[in-house]
Order: sequence, then structure tokens, then C-alpha cells
Amino acid sequence: MCAPTHFRVTYSINPWMDPSKPVDLPLAQTQWEDLRDRYRSLGHTVELLTPRPDLPDMVFAANGATVIGGRVLGALFAYRERYEEAEAHRAWFRENGFTEIREPDHVNEGEGDFAVTSSYLLAGRGFRSSPLSHDEAQEFFGMPVIGLELVDPRYYHLDTALCVLDAEADEIMYYPDAFSPGSRAVLRRLFPDALLAREADAAAFGLNSVSDGRHVLLPQAATGLLDPLRDRGFEPVPMDLGELLKGGGSVKCCTQELRA
Repeated sequence: MCAPTHFRVTYSINPWMDPSKPVDLPLAQTQWEDLRDRYRSLGHTVELLTPRPDLPDMVFAANGATVIGGRVLGALFAYRERYEEAEAHRAWFRENGFTEIREPDHVNEGEGDFAVTSSYLLAGRGFRSSPLSHDEAQEFFGMPVIGLELVDPRYYHLDTALCVLDAEADEIMYYPDAFSPGSRAVLRRLFPDALLAREADAAAFGLNSVSDGRHVLLPQAATGLLDPLRDRGFEPVPMDLGELLKGGGSVKCCTQELRA
């Protein structure tokens, strides 16, 4: 995780990314610290990435790499303003003993567009990551990659439209309307028992969540997901990351998972 330094908010069709509503930086810092401390209270180890003032989007650490089995596929960002984040992430991995680190040839934005289950590497495309990155990831990780087409620009990364609830059990939740008809059919076939989110909860970034297989940390505004998650045996943990949401991300965007 990387702490916020400052935010540059650019216009988006997403209503929460409104440049007329400035970010309250002290509150953003507090919200990020609450997320960090909640992970620790649940027994998770949190590694911190040193922020750089010239790279404000580093707080969205999920985009910097994908790690599976201790192997690291670095990111190659779609937009130049984030290019240097990729090397900052790779440097952290080198300094912390990771030896299998690949600098990608094709655009991928890390766990923004890659989601990992025990059987598949789900890979988003359509707005940021290149479909060519899917073959690259499959060759590097040796996992079957399932390409999923995003068609609604409000859900520009896979992690805004889909969340892995239990990686070992291949259990996910997702918002169907974020995907193309063919991708919806693939998701129905592979995950017939998936939790389907409603529009209001998806629009509240409720799928930009992190699950450890029991606890699901999710944006507090996604209230419609709470009971369905409890019904499936999960323990929802609502989090207030409203100031970070103004920059286009929530719980998952701030969290990169280091899978040993």
C-alpha cells in the first residue's frame, strides 16, 4: 500500500470524480490509515510503498503489478502520467527479495485488470489494459487466462466490476452490465453461483473490494451487498474511503496482494 501525498483529479464521467469537489487531504490520509489498520487488525501483514510527491496516483497500489506464486508481472500504464509508477513498484520488489520480475511488453495495469482465482487468471480489457497482455500473463504465470471485455466506461478496470470473494473456491461477485454479452456468458458458465451486484452497489464502487476468504472490505455505500455477503458466510467490513474515491479508486485500488 502507498499513502496518499496529494491528488490531481481530472474530469471523468464518474460522478465521484468531479474537479469542482476538491479532495480533503487530511481526511484522505485518515481514511487510508483506517484501511491499513483494519488489515492489520484482521491479522494481515501490510507492506508499505514509499510515496513520491510527483506520482499522486501511487496511492492506488493495485495497479503497479500482479503477484502469483512469488512471481511478479510488472505494470505498463496506459497513460504517460503514471509510467514511472511501474519502475517504483519493480524497485520495491527487487529490494524485498523477489527475483522473478518481468517488465511487460504490453499495457497492463496490474490488479486493476487481473483477478486471481485458484483456477483462472481473469483479465479485463476494453479501456486500459491491452488484450495482448493476456497472452503475456498466461505465458509468465502458466495459468489459463480468461479475457473479459468491459463495455461501460464507468467500469474502466476489472476491479471496479468484479471481486474475487474466495480464490480457493473460485467464488466471485460481479456486475453483469459492465461486460459484453459474450463475457457475461463466459462468467455465467465458469461461475454459475456468483453473487450478482445491482447497479446501485456497482456505482458505489462496491465491487472494488478485497476479500481474504472470510472478511470482505468494501465501500460503505454499497449497502445492498451486505446481506447477500452474510448469506454466503462472509463478514462484510464497510470502509469509508470517500475522499480516495474522488481520485477514482476505493479499497481494492489501494491494495496490491502479494501472493506467495
